[in-house]
Amino acid sequence: MKTKSAYVCTACKAVSPRWQGQCPKCLAWNTLEPVVQKSGPARDFPLNRPVDLRELPTLLEDRVSSQLSGLDGILGSGFVPGGVILLGGEPGIGKSTLLLQVTASMESSGKGVVYVSGEESLSQIRSRAERLGMLGGRLTVLATNQADDILACMEDGPALIVVDSVQTMISSSVEGLPGSVSQVRAVATALTERAKQLGVTVILVGHVTKDGQIAGPKLLEHMVDTVLYLEGDKEHLFRILRVVKNRFGPSNEILLFEMREKGMSVIEDPSTFFLQARDTALSGTALVMSMESQRPFVVEVQALATKTFLAFPRRTALGFDANRLHLLIAVMEKRLQISLGQVDVYAKVGGGLRMKDPGLDLGIVAAILSSFYDRPLPEGAVFWGEVDLNGQIRPVTGHDVRLRQAANLGYAPMVHPKTGAKGKGWTRISDVQKMLFGQAEKG
Repeated sequence: MKTKSAYVCTACKAVSPRWQGQCPKCLAWNTLEPVVQKSGPARDFPLNRPVDLRELPTLLEDRVSSQLSGLDGILGSGFVPGGVILLGGEPGIGKSTLLLQVTASMESSGKGVVYVSGEESLSQIRSRAERLGMLGGRLTVLATNQADDILACMEDGPALIVVDSVQTMISSSVEGLPGSVSQVRAVATALTERAKQLGVTVILVGHVTKDGQIAGPKLLEHMVDTVLYLEGDKEHLFRILRVVKNRFGPSNEILLFEMREKGMSVIEDPSTFFLQARDTALSGTALVMSMESQRPFVVEVQALATKTFLAFPRRTALGFDANRLHLLIAVMEKRLQISLGQVDVYAKVGGGLRMKDPGLDLGIVAAILSSFYDRPLPEGAVFWGEVDLNGQIRPVTGHDVRLRQAANLGYAPMVHPKTGAKGKGWTRISDVQKMLFGQAEKG
C-alpha cells in the first residue's frame, strides 16, 4: 500500500500536510497528531515502457462540493483535490462575485478556503462582501501579488484557493512585469505543481482580450485541468458559465445565472425563463427550442424588417453571428422570391444571450417573415432547424430532446426538420412560409 504522512486535529478533525503548533482551522494549540494515510495499492511500473491500462489501479477522487448544486453538476460532482481551474470572462461580468460566493459558501460548510486578490485591497473586498451579505460567517482573504505568498498558504492545507487574477501575480524566479508571458507561465507552473503535490484545488481567474480570448500564452489553457468562461451582456441580468475543457468530467456543459442584488443566483429551470413579459400578438417574434450542451430551453428571436431610406440596407444581429443573418437573408431572397433589397433587417436573441446553436436558423427566418408580412406567428409555435443555402431545413443535434421538451411544455405547432423517410416535419423553408402565411403579399 502507498502511504503518506499527515496530521489531524484532535479537536476539529481538520487535516494538515505538515505539523504546526496551531491548527489552521479551529486555531487550537498542540492538537495536531500524526496519522498514516493509505492511498490504495501501488505497483512499480516502468516509466519509459508502455503498460497495459488494465493493470493500473483505479483512481477514485474524493470530490469537494462547491456548495452550489449547479456548479458541482457541470464540473462533474464538485472540485477535484489538486485540480486547477481557469475562469475567464470580460471585466465586470461577475467572475469575482461568483468566486466570492463560492468561497463564503464553502467556508460556512467547514471547508478551508482562501480568496487571494491581486487587484483589490482588503477593504474593497470587505465592502463587496458586505454588499452581497456574505459577512455572516468566516471569510479568509489575502491581498497580495506575490506568488510565494500563495504557495505558503497552500502549506496550511486549505481545500480551495482562489487567485484573482493570475495576470496580476509575480514570481520571484523570473524577471518581467505582471501579466507578461514569462510571469504568467512561471506563476501558473508553480501554482499547478504545488496544488497537485498537496491536493489543493486552485481556481485561477484569467483576463480576456478584446477578442474574448484569455490573455497570456495559450499554454495556460493547456496546463490547467478545467477551463470555464463566464459569458453574457453586462447590460442584462443573465450570465452563462460554459465549460470549455474538463479533464474530470463532461465539457460543453453550461450553467445559467441571474445577477441579483445579493450576487449570482442559479436558474434551476431555464426552459421558459427567458420568455417573461412576452406579447404574442406582436409580429416579428418567434420561439426557438434551443440546445446548449445537453440542456434544451426556449428563447425568443425578434426581428424587424422595415423599409430603408439608405442606398445600402442595414443588417444588424445581436446575440448571434451577423454573417449568419446575411446568409439567411440571401437564401430567403433566392428561395422564397421575396425582395429584401430595400428593407433594413434587424434581429436579436432576447435576454442578452449569445447563441451559437445552428437550430436557431429556422426561428430567425420565421421572425423575419413575420415582420416582413407584419403578421404574428401562431401563439404556441416553436421552431428549430438549420437552413442550408438551398433553402432546405436540416436536422440539428438533440432533435429528439428538443421534441420531447417542446411536447412537455405544450407548444404547438412544432416546426422542425423532417427526420427519416416517414418522419414528420418540414424539408424546405418555402413550405414553412406557405404554411404560416399562405400566399400573403407585403401590404
